Amino acid sequence: MNTMLRKSVLGIAGLAFTGGVFAGPVAAHAAEPVNTTKPVAVSVQGAQSKIDLNDEQTANAKAIIAATKKAGLPERAAVISIATSLQESKLENLGHLGDKNDHDSLGLFQQRPSSGWGTPEQITDPEYSTLAFEKGLKQVDGWEKMPLTEAAQTVQVSAYPDAYAQWEQQAADIVAHNWNS
Repeated sequence: MNTMLRKSVLGIAGLAFTGGVFAGPVAAHAAEPVNTTKPVAVSVQGAQSKIDLNDEQTANAKAIIAATKKAGLPERAAVISIATSLQESKLENLGHLGDKNDHDSLGLFQQRPSSGWGTPEQITDPEYSTLAFEKGLKQVDGWEKMPLTEAAQTVQVSAYPDAYAQWEQQAADIVAHNWNS
């Protein structure tokens, strides 16, 4: 092998070695798993409200989380669902309220049999009502990235469309605390 060819081969080998020394750590980090979990709360909007939950309300929040998991939806869906229920019923499974009732609204989400949400028995079943709400949520294009109050309002069609936002932080905290339990 002539001197010029040997120097060229050795030079290329040296560059390859040097590149490997410097690129090795970069490649090693690229192989590490990246945490792609999105934060539960996308962006909390406005002043936040919070209530202390009793055992029934806590059980209802856990039922919403369980139904969300059953539906194969992410934590964000549970946050939107719980915030919606906090606004609609304070996480209480409302039966007929007599004169205080808003039309024929029932359950955790104030769903109405007359609007096609289901029978009174179905609507007052926390799993059924959550799955019904989340079925509507899944039909909203881009719900995962939109503000909570917009996603909730698109499903609920409330007379108070901005009211859901005030519960986002508490809902996110509830989901963060209970998602893996």
